[in-house]
Amino acid sequence: MSDQPTKPRLSRSEGAKPQAGIVHLGPGAFFRAFNAVYTDEAMRAKGGDWGIRAVSLRSTDIRDKLVPQGCAYTSVALTPEGSELKVIEVIENVLVAPEDPGAVLAAMADANIRLVSLTITEKGYCHNPSTGELHLQHPDIQHDLSHPESPRSAIGFLVHALALRRAARLPPFTVLSCDNLPDNGALTRRVVLGFARAVNTDLAEWIETGARFPGTMVDRITPATTDVDIKNLADAAGYTDFACVNHEPFRQWVVQNDFVGDCRPDWDVSGAQFVSDVAAFETMKLRCLNGTHSTLAYLGYLAGYETIAETVADPVFAQLIEKLWANEILPTVPQPEGEDLGAYCAALKARYLNPLIRHRTWQIAMDGSQKLPQRLLGTVADNLAAGRDVTLLALAVAGWMRYVSGVDEKGLAIDVRDPLAEKLRHASDGGTSPEQKVDALLAMEEVFDPELLNDSSFRLSLVVAYDSLIKNGARATVEGAV
Repeated sequence: MSDQPTKPRLSRSEGAKPQAGIVHLGPGAFFRAFNAVYTDEAMRAKGGDWGIRAVSLRSTDIRDKLVPQGCAYTSVALTPEGSELKVIEVIENVLVAPEDPGAVLAAMADANIRLVSLTITEKGYCHNPSTGELHLQHPDIQHDLSHPESPRSAIGFLVHALALRRAARLPPFTVLSCDNLPDNGALTRRVVLGFARAVNTDLAEWIETGARFPGTMVDRITPATTDVDIKNLADAAGYTDFACVNHEPFRQWVVQNDFVGDCRPDWDVSGAQFVSDVAAFETMKLRCLNGTHSTLAYLGYLAGYETIAETVADPVFAQLIEKLWANEILPTVPQPEGEDLGAYCAALKARYLNPLIRHRTWQIAMDGSQKLPQRLLGTVADNLAAGRDVTLLALAVAGWMRYVSGVDEKGLAIDVRDPLAEKLRHASDGGTSPEQKVDALLAMEEVFDPELLNDSSFRLSLVVAYDSLIKNGARATVEGAV
């Protein structure tokens, strides 16, 4: 531990902790850089009992970092002019679900809790990404159906907690997904009701009638915190904060205004946009930002770049995303109210180029099998239906296919983090030619809609791109494509 900062530990300011009105599942870096910051600001401006009881569904790591600090931590906005520090004190406690699932259920069933929010990543929804339906045979779902007193999945916790509220004659809570999924509110509602129907049809009807599942669009680039970040903050602020989180200055939160009893924090005072329909904003963000982020992650990693900023600093990759936006993404994006799509993409490029945001290509590349359908494949399908070109989108998907083979251009192993990693590697290894590898991966219905498998023009574009990635490498392939 000699390399750890020696400054005193951050501690909470004096005074009572806020009363919890929110339970949040998944208190990772993005939640601490986004949801908690908005809520902290809203309570400072307007008050209200909207403290957050955070729940880690797997690891003790965040609890062990936050609780010794009174659950206070530092939000660090990285700007070219310098870092902007803000201590956030809205988290009231942190629970670790595997240690005491009953305590988590009790927290969610508490009458003071009016909102349960989620940042559990795509795989946390235990759904089939290509259909959006609950994967009833998922091991965690099977466990949770049989063990209502000790769930493992977010979906199991939600439904069993709602059942407790129903038994206690309490109203249901609002379930607020803040993950990068298309129509995330409707998806959450679908998997929750799918689970509830497997438990009890009367419970499912009660949830369907009374609960609310607003859609959201969330946006703030948040790289993983490193030991260097912790030391830099200690040097700058004079205290050690193991739970600090770095992020870009930009943020955007668009929320469907649909809450149980119209009860929610005053997030609008912090800049949140409340609208009747989030769909156009979601599509804009998922395709323009997340689509190009994934493209840069796979192709940039293969080209030897560690971060998004380094990748986009290469003019070849900058040209790639500019052409992707102009020719293959924006034609599929509806115009959100009050947004200028061209200006939005120009701002994205500037955000990507911020050298202080060390967002690793490897980090963004995680869980690609869960991300591809909404970030890239929906855009592909829309273009194919309209008879438009998908050459660059196919290159992005081929980059993912090359990445999940598990071996980089130097013959070194890639640490592929994906719930389907073994199956993907097996499929890739089963082919000896680009055609066979592409066909084997395209046949995975967990990722690809069968219509894409049967589209000969898309398949040919994938084969051509994959073949070039093998023969010429990622950078040369991108240069040739643009």
